[in-house]
Amino acid sequence: MTTEAAITAWLASQKDAMLREIEAMVNTDGGSYDKDGVDRTGQQVVRFLGAHGIATEVVPQQKHGDCIRGIVEGGHALGTGNQRSNIVLMGHRDTVFPKGEPERRPFRIDGGRAYGPGVSDMKSGIVMNMFVLAAFAKFGGAPGPLVGLFTGDEEIGSPEGRPVIEAEAGNARVVFNSEPGRVSGNVVKARKGGVFSVVDIEGKAAHSGGNFEAGISAIGEAAHKIVAIHALTDLKRGITLNVGLVQGGQSVNTTAPTCQFQIDLRYIEPADRDEIMGKIHDIVARAHVPGTRSALTIKGEFRPLNPTPASERVFSVYQAAAAESGLKVDAEFTGGCADSGFTAALGVPTLCGVGPVGGLAHSPEEYLEVESIVPRAQAMARAILRLEQAGL
Repeated sequence: MTTEAAITAWLASQKDAMLREIEAMVNTDGGSYDKDGVDRTGQQVVRFLGAHGIATEVVPQQKHGDCIRGIVEGGHALGTGNQRSNIVLMGHRDTVFPKGEPERRPFRIDGGRAYGPGVSDMKSGIVMNMFVLAAFAKFGGAPGPLVGLFTGDEEIGSPEGRPVIEAEAGNARVVFNSEPGRVSGNVVKARKGGVFSVVDIEGKAAHSGGNFEAGISAIGEAAHKIVAIHALTDLKRGITLNVGLVQGGQSVNTTAPTCQFQIDLRYIEPADRDEIMGKIHDIVARAHVPGTRSALTIKGEFRPLNPTPASERVFSVYQAAAAESGLKVDAEFTGGCADSGFTAALGVPTLCGVGPVGGLAHSPEEYLEVESIVPRAQAMARAILRLEQAGL
């Protein structure tokens, strides 16, 4: 039996074990700001990898979930000298859901689909990576060192995880990011970049009836700025601006002394980021309501994932590998952001959305297609085994 046959046969035998690990992870709290919960899912990863003889390293984080690195030694990388060597399997353990959500709607399977907070985005992808690492630890055959990187704050822009990801990318030759496969069954080879920022505005409180002239409305200033920011949207270029949160004021009969709003910018081309952010800075700096003061703070940011000749080769390898697992896979563009943009921005061939297939992420209806778990794991394993044949 070949190494490929042994690995794919073993993965096929692990479906129930995979589901048990997914259930345990889904039923553990893991919102991005719940460090204790996300760290418990990290402990689950460490226990599993340790049980399969895989060395792990915990990279502590101050505010958010610790990053976990699992290392499986493999064959020599292509070339010599400074040739990048590691094959990185990446994923995030945090979810968007509030504390206690797993108790309210725990993991369940109904009609071939699994449900629960984070079941597809992306706890099933985390578990898939764990089992792929275990398969190579058991049977060997990897054409280079495999690194499983499990982070804990992607859903809020990876404020602490990003430096860890970028450091890992510095010694990576290929990255597979196991975000959920698309509903179509496809993977993702292109994503938008995103900048998430906050504008704080100061005005002056005054009685809106008896002393109206003394007031300076922060909300009035915010209204001017929001209209101007939304006007920066350029759908033909793939640039969108959305002010999704606004809060401010003191009472209905008081001129608003403060206002805050949050901006979501999405873009495709790296140069567009600086252009639009420059325009936002100009809008924030200009006061329409005399006496107001405004400040802009970037809270989180993702880089775009744009295809390159090398990443197209990775996709071709994966597509052929998936076909042997019985999957018809194409590649899609999505407006969503992910950690894969950080590695791609550093020139590492990156393929995203290679996790099990799921849909309706970030909602109570989020689901995972149970029968996709094994073939997607097999496809990744086959793709890893064939990287050198494609000159990667």
